[in-house]
Amino acid sequence: MLKINIIACLQDNYSYVIHDTETDIVGVVDPSEFNPIDNFIKKKFNKIDFILNTHHHFDHTGGNLELKKKYNSKIIGSAEDEKRIPGIDIKLLNNDDFKFGNVDFSIILVPGHTSGHVCFYSKKEKIIFTGDTLFSLGCGRVFEGTYLQMLDSLSRIKKLPPDTNIYCGHEYTKNNLDFCRKFDPDNNFLKDKKIWVSSKLNKKEPTIPTTIKEELNTNIFFRCDVFAIKKSLGMENSPEVEIFKKLRDLKDSF
Repeated sequence: MLKINIIACLQDNYSYVIHDTETDIVGVVDPSEFNPIDNFIKKKFNKIDFILNTHHHFDHTGGNLELKKKYNSKIIGSAEDEKRIPGIDIKLLNNDDFKFGNVDFSIILVPGHTSGHVCFYSKKEKIIFTGDTLFSLGCGRVFEGTYLQMLDSLSRIKKLPPDTNIYCGHEYTKNNLDFCRKFDPDNNFLKDKKIWVSSKLNKKEPTIPTTIKEELNTNIFFRCDVFAIKKSLGMENSPEVEIFKKLRDLKDSF
């Protein structure tokens, strides 16, 4: 069984300390910085076996080298990013499997935000770490890929089982919610979500994890083929990729 601890880092990042309770293997996903991770680890485990990076951006790899040096950890990431992920040891390709104790992770290549971005997915544990590709109610900016690549990457994720829990890289839910409600105003799921998000944030609690089912109902970037959204943009006859591009461009300046 995998236990997941959410660690707040930097201004709005989330890193995740993961523990396979059956084998006592410990890892951290996307360590944004050294101190918050180290403070948690030395109180709880005093070791890190593996560091898992979804992509090369510094706010997801900033703690790599210090943590590796202190705990003699192995760093795992995309083979396509082997020259950009600090300290990488294990380089994985799309559809590769990685064994974390008794937990099997599948590697899903999701280009768009970056060219080598990957997600770590465990079917058995019903979890996926999505980095900056998919957020609660949102998706990442398109930096190194194309809009079509990003849409295809999101499509791969949305086909996972509905009860899959999503752990993403940032606490962006409130802003994403406001954006979704602007262009999908009649979505009753969003009205319920607003109440829930406000409650969590008022208690200073993370709005993560979400689920594939929840995102299918609420995340506008999963719903680019919905006629009501196309109509709200005045693009009723446009293909899905054009709707996605329009929404992503609007979100960039929202």
